[in-house]
Amino acid sequence: LGVFMICTYAAKEATKKMKKAKLYVPQIDCDVKAGKIINPEFIAKCPPGCQDVKHRVYGTDIYASFSSVCNAAIHSGIIDNTGGKILVQKVAGHSGYRGTFSNGVRSLSLPRWRESFLVSEGKPRKGVTYPTTLEYSSSKSTAVKSGNDHVNVPTGDTVRKEYQTLPRPTPATQMATKTPTPTTTTIDPSTTTSKPTTAPATTRTTTVAAAAKTRPGLHRVRDTGQYHGCIQRQEPVAAFWRAAGSPAHLAMETDSWKPGMSLFDTGFSSKEELNPKPLEPISQGNPNCKIDLSFLMDGSWSIGKRRFQLQKQFLSNMAQALGIGSAGPLMGIVQYGDDPSTEFNLKTYANSKDLRNAIEKIPQKGGLSNVGKALSFVNKNFFLDVNGNRGGAPNVVVVMVDGWPTDRVEEASRLARESGINIFFVTVEVAAESEKKNVIESNFVDKAVCRTNGFYSINVPSWFSIHKVVQPLVKRVCDTDRLVCSKTCLNSADIGFVIDGSSSVGTGNFRTVLQFVANISQEFEISDTDTRIGAVQYTYEQRLEFSFDKYSTKQDVLSAIKRISYWSGGTSTGAAISYASEQLFSKSKPNKRKIMILITDGRSYDDVRVPAMAAHQNGVIAYSIGVAWAAQDELEAIATDPDKEHSFFVDEFDNLYRFVNQLIQNICTEFNSQPRN
Repeated sequence: LGVFMICTYAAKEATKKMKKAKLYVPQIDCDVKAGKIINPEFIAKCPPGCQDVKHRVYGTDIYASFSSVCNAAIHSGIIDNTGGKILVQKVAGHSGYRGTFSNGVRSLSLPRWRESFLVSEGKPRKGVTYPTTLEYSSSKSTAVKSGNDHVNVPTGDTVRKEYQTLPRPTPATQMATKTPTPTTTTIDPSTTTSKPTTAPATTRTTTVAAAAKTRPGLHRVRDTGQYHGCIQRQEPVAAFWRAAGSPAHLAMETDSWKPGMSLFDTGFSSKEELNPKPLEPISQGNPNCKIDLSFLMDGSWSIGKRRFQLQKQFLSNMAQALGIGSAGPLMGIVQYGDDPSTEFNLKTYANSKDLRNAIEKIPQKGGLSNVGKALSFVNKNFFLDVNGNRGGAPNVVVVMVDGWPTDRVEEASRLARESGINIFFVTVEVAAESEKKNVIESNFVDKAVCRTNGFYSINVPSWFSIHKVVQPLVKRVCDTDRLVCSKTCLNSADIGFVIDGSSSVGTGNFRTVLQFVANISQEFEISDTDTRIGAVQYTYEQRLEFSFDKYSTKQDVLSAIKRISYWSGGTSTGAAISYASEQLFSKSKPNKRKIMILITDGRSYDDVRVPAMAAHQNGVIAYSIGVAWAAQDELEAIATDPDKEHSFFVDEFDNLYRFVNQLIQNICTEFNSQPRN
């Protein structure tokens, strides 16, 4: 008994000491962006004074990863300008970020970004081991020789930033992960980097049980999508580390969220998950219609059973007429009522026959006609790689509406369009004059569609004549040249850099300018069909460094920027603008936005006003960036109106980097404000 009491007392004392041990929290600077930190989840301490417009924030509640972490925390109300501890969780890229003013911070809007993050109170989550050392992606540059000069361009390599590491406890903890797929999953240790607290990590096995689906009477009740998972563990426990952007990492980000949070819904209905259907041999499909297509199917009670069957027949006829296949169109269906749910996604069926059979078996959902909620669902969940989105194919949504929506569609549609989704509406039996008082949002079709020129909307007087719309709609959705909403601010421009190579710049500063050019270029989607990059260097003379059609990959463009050698000479900015207009922008594609970004450090020896005006008249959107001795009046003359949104000035070259995000944001804001007629 005495021995037992002694052992019990010792165990309690050890537990107390373990509880008292504190996690060392690394501090980050105000300008640190979430994308620079590789760790998928971490606690950090923000210093005082981060509430500053120079620390830009993109989004609300969920933020783009190139936002300042600390200023985003202030915007969300987690901390104030005195600083404090925050918990940061990385999540997958989002299709639209909405700017708001909150807690003294103005966040900006953005169409889409490759990675996002959430901030919350800086308290550890139960069962999660947090790093005391943060891993940073490199902000350094690789020096590449160009003659006798060196050019710095980011490499993307990983470097670790070391902080003081204090001893930390190693309690046996359990990391539970919920996943929406009813399978048994084993995390492969080869895809993770384990940082053990006392011993190497062990392989974990996750077992998931799916809840059964109920269907009382004629009213179909869908599975809530909630699954319960447990994790078998062995001690000692180790923290799991994944490289940001890896498939395993993104899966972990998406699957670790609680059910019910629509932002992270997978886009699969429980029907699809529980009853996967074997695919027929893959059809090649119609190569002249390579689109990724989602139909929003009206399942509301207002449509009735008979008209719901007519709608299914219409969708079946569309599947047949489109010619579904891997090299042509792929089609999925989302049914909406009170809430939307995915009947099947883009990769579920690879030929028209299987697709038509599946459509025939869709039961009516019931409920209201919440079209706005359905568009938000599709925007956030449907066009994902995991659901079969191909990237190179335009995203198209066709919304079927019986009568009119029972919620607002304008804001959800705007975010979807800014994400590159082409929205079509097929309205059947629209409101009569006496019924229009019941319509929540007047002119909802024009507020929703990709363009208001009539191409994206079809009105049908009756469901009994819906079959007549099949061929006209196929022709429209397959006309990829007119699917203009596939174009976003990041994939639809010809961007020409006009770079001052005069003697006053100097070798070192010229290298800094090239890094600025590279940092801007790497944020765009570069290919021969997306954004293209060209460059001109000038002194008294001009030199075409490379044209728009020279390089079609981002890596080739960045390499070409590295190879630009410093020229040295005078400053004839006006002649350089004329040269760029002739050698670059005159050869721009008709469907591209022509954007000129001119960087100079001094007053021009010639007139800039006439060449700039000619460029503006030819559709060139000009941004001017002045450094040191650049003349403000010339910068404003070069810039497209309004000047304050198109011209920038910094006192020294080392501060150029501050304008990268602002410049991209201004380009996107201007793109998204285009008229839709």
